[in-house]
Amino acid sequence: MFQPKIPTMPQPSGLVAPLAVVEPTTITPGTPAPAPAAPAPARPVVQLTPGTAVALVGAGTAVVLVIGTVLVSLLLAVAVTSASVAVCAVVLRSLIASDAKRR
Repeated sequence: MFQPKIPTMPQPSGLVAPLAVVEPTTITPGTPAPAPAAPAPARPVVQLTPGTAVALVGAGTAVVLVIGTVLVSLLLAVAVTSASVAVCAVVLRSLIASDAKRR
């Protein structure tokens, strides 16, 4: 009962395509391709000057400050919301308890 049963498949199922015959191609020597006249120009190299380095540092600092501000404001919004829900729960519990004492 707990022994695995491996299915046997004597014939492949589905459509079977016949094997394609690959014939070798012959290489005929021809005239060699002409070499390029001049090498292709390389990508321009970006050089960091002191001004661009300061600009990059300033931009990176601004991005970090903006992302930090957004994340802190989201965390503050969650904290304020959870505090207000907790206050509402305490008030509702108090109202339900005082209503139950009156009866």
